[in-house]
Order: sequence, then C-alpha cells, then structure tokens
Amino acid sequence: MSERRGVFITFEGGEGCGKSTQAARLLSRLRAAQVDALEVREPGGTPAGDRVRGLLLDPAMAGLDPLAELLLYEASRAQHVSAVIEPALAAGRVVVCDRFADSSLAYQGYGRGLDLAMVRSLNRIATYGLVPDLTLLLDVQPAEGVRRATHGGADRLESEEIAFHERVRNGFVCIRESEPARVRMLNADTLDHVESVVWRLVEPLLRDRGMMV
Repeated sequence: MSERRGVFITFEGGEGCGKSTQAARLLSRLRAAQVDALEVREPGGTPAGDRVRGLLLDPAMAGLDPLAELLLYEASRAQHVSAVIEPALAAGRVVVCDRFADSSLAYQGYGRGLDLAMVRSLNRIATYGLVPDLTLLLDVQPAEGVRRATHGGADRLESEEIAFHERVRNGFVCIRESEPARVRMLNADTLDHVESVVWRLVEPLLRDRGMMV
C-alpha cells in the first residue's frame, strides 16, 4: 500500500451539465499521464449502491418522500466510501467521482427544501468525514441542461419541474460561494473548452502532491 494518500476530485452540477463526459475525459488524461486513477459515480459504485441507483432514478418512483430519498442516497454513499473510495485513496490513487455529498445538499436540501443543517450532518456521517480535495462545478442554465439531459428520455429527477432544477442550481451556487477554495465553478459551454479548464485546475494540484512530474 502506498504511504502517500491519493487525491479526491469530484464533479458536480445540474442535469445535462456534461459532468459525466468531463469526468471520463479527465480520467483519460490522467491515465495518459501515467497517473493511477479510478472513476466512480454516485449513486452507485458498489453492488448495493447500483441497486439503490436504479430505485432512485426510476420514473415509477415519482412522489418518493424527500427524507426517504435523502437517506437512500446517504446509504449508497456510505457503502461507496467505505468499500471503494477510501481504500483507493489510502492506496495513493486519484479518485474521480461523478457526484458526491454536494449533490445531496443541492438536490435534497435546496431543491426539496429539507433542513440544510440536517443534510450536512447526514453527509458528514455517510462520508465518514471525507471531503473532496477539489470539486469541479459545471454550471448550465436549468432549462438548457434539462433539454440536453432528456433528449433520449427522462429519469425521475430529470422529469421534475423546472423550478426544482432552478433551486438546485441556486444550491450549487451557494455551495460554491461558501467554499471557494474547494469548489471551482466552470461555465459548461463547449466540451473541449471545459476539458481544457478542468486540466488546468487538476494538473497543478497533482504536481503539488508529487503525483506528476
């Protein structure tokens, strides 16, 4: 096992912001630079988490109680952190995660209206106190993001009214304003431009940690 702890990078943003694409592109760049990297996503990342993901995104689950929704996300997250993310970081790997605890604060806190202090508390419990080293927040106007995301059909969250997605975006903006050193907000315009900006933010971090020469 490596004596040097790895680096935890998360991608956040509303529906259709392109974070999954950018996470995959970052992973390709890291591997090209011979950096030992792992790409994961939430909810999911473990057999149990993948089953929870199917439930949470199923359009047939419309009307799910907001607190029940939050607790399902947190259960998936706790298993993900303990079984996958933390062991990878302990082994000195770079972990690139598509969504993490900030999404619960934005979606279930700001979006659903659950108590923000409660969501933060449950996030701390489910993550075992793990905080990303860098969070890349991809920003897109909700109407445009939903249009992109639902081109081939909509899951349960994508099907929410636009006012919900606007509250979620506001939540992400508030998170960014409260933690500007960790959360970097990028305009999710063209794929290649975003990829370039992401790399300019990630590369110095890895060099400072001695993970790139």
